[in-house]
Amino acid sequence: MKSDHLHLNSDKTVYLGRFTPAVASVSVTEIVLNGFSIKISPIVTCLGVKIDAELTFSTHVKQVAARCFYQLRQLWSIRPALTSDNAIMLIHALIASRVDYCNSVLFQTAAVHLRPLQLVMNAAARLVVKKRKSDSITPTLRDTLLAPGSRTNRQLAAPYLESMIFPVSAVSTRRHLWLAGQADLTVPRTRTVGFGPRSFSVAGPSLWNTLPSDMKQSYLSIVQF
Repeated sequence: MKSDHLHLNSDKTVYLGRFTPAVASVSVTEIVLNGFSIKISPIVTCLGVKIDAELTFSTHVKQVAARCFYQLRQLWSIRPALTSDNAIMLIHALIASRVDYCNSVLFQTAAVHLRPLQLVMNAAARLVVKKRKSDSITPTLRDTLLAPGSRTNRQLAAPYLESMIFPVSAVSTRRHLWLAGQADLTVPRTRTVGFGPRSFSVAGPSLWNTLPSDMKQSYLSIVQF
């Protein structure tokens, strides 16, 4: 910084560090660097993300969840006047955008710290389908995963979905298998055990393949399915 003629702003600079137990037991509130006094903080904010010394991101998750629940309460007040498409559009704009922002920093974060975000997404799904807080949202989330499989089986899915999920019969080396005649979808292999099976390209086909064969036939309309 000195070679680039830059100077620290002590009023806007904080230090976040992980200390050994011996050092952590000593009450240290600031450090001095090149003559500048820098405050030591347990949490720092970078690009709107609150980072703690243990990298649990629990403070950041709770803040995002609180803002999302505020928006959800406002949306519930106008939900009777909204169509399903309008509700989905507002959920994407006000809720999903907040949850998705810088969410890569949450990779491998403990599930206990991510639970508030899961509650937000469950509440958002309930708002779209007009379910009460006490109603289970699992069937709705299950149907959300199964619907693209039904559309793919009828060649009605969007191109980006067809690139992620496709029937076993579409694979030249597997179309002779018994599974191809059962309208099963191809389940790609994953390198991870905890996160891979939760991706849409794996979870969707896996759940679809558990359906009875008569429910996977292409002659059924979307409504009948």
